Amino acid sequence: MTDSVSQTAPAADQPLLPLFYKSVQPLHGAAHASWRLKDGDASFADDTPFVPIVAGELASAARDYPVVFAADSAQPLAILGLERRNLFIEGGRWSADAYIPAYVRRYPFAFVATVNPDGFALAIDAGSERVVEAGEEGDDEGTALFENGEPSALTRQAIEFCAAFGREVELTALFTTALKEKDLLIDRRADATLPDGRKLGLDGFQIVDAEKLAALDDETVVAWHRQGILALVHHHLASLDRFTLLLNRQALVSADEPVMQTSFADGSAVAANPEAETTSPPADAPAPAAPKSKKA
Repeated sequence: MTDSVSQTAPAADQPLLPLFYKSVQPLHGAAHASWRLKDGDASFADDTPFVPIVAGELASAARDYPVVFAADSAQPLAILGLERRNLFIEGGRWSADAYIPAYVRRYPFAFVATVNPDGFALAIDAGSERVVEAGEEGDDEGTALFENGEPSALTRQAIEFCAAFGREVELTALFTTALKEKDLLIDRRADATLPDGRKLGLDGFQIVDAEKLAALDDETVVAWHRQGILALVHHHLASLDRFTLLLNRQALVSADEPVMQTSFADGSAVAANPEAETTSPPADAPAPAAPKSKKA
């Protein structure tokens, strides 16, 4: 019997909520004068098997996660699990030995587009459990978002972080556009069989074709080297070895044993499992389409 699980999230150009966010509200000193932010953990990302990353952190992410590209948008993604579970969170805490992507560290803040000359404004997810409002009896739990009508130190830090993240999103778009223009991205599928007999798979993603990369003209190679694009591509390709580590984590969750088989569907690794459980990664950074899983 096959048990299917699927979830769908919007693309970035649709007026729907991005990954993690429930109720995004632009912050205003008057309207949110009493709002505060409590300390919290990473439990909001418990059920997230992927997260968007930006070019500036690709090298760091590639040391811990497989980094692939969403099939329909080429958005870089760090893969965190093969089922609807983040294998790097335990008890609300992100693994101490793993890099925490900027998209996760930014939450619950975000930038939203506005008609103002600056074109954006700081927003917060009002649906986050960390966001509270000071009570009439002087409840001061958490850190104030505004002080005397002005952004607090916390809010100013969030503005700086979100601004830097926004710049990285733009640079990431240039990177992925370059890959698409040279037609380097190819569809791939990864499969594995766990010791308990379950078959897992990941599809709906793309990787850089190493053969096409090697065949690039010298002018492009030199230009990409100077622009840093070539280094990003090599970090991505090296990260594909992290699939084995990821699958070992998955195996430990259910069997506390190493993975028996892992492969890419093109036969480039140990063995293929065409009947594997399937998980498809998302579309893009601000609001990626969610994975789909099938359990065999």
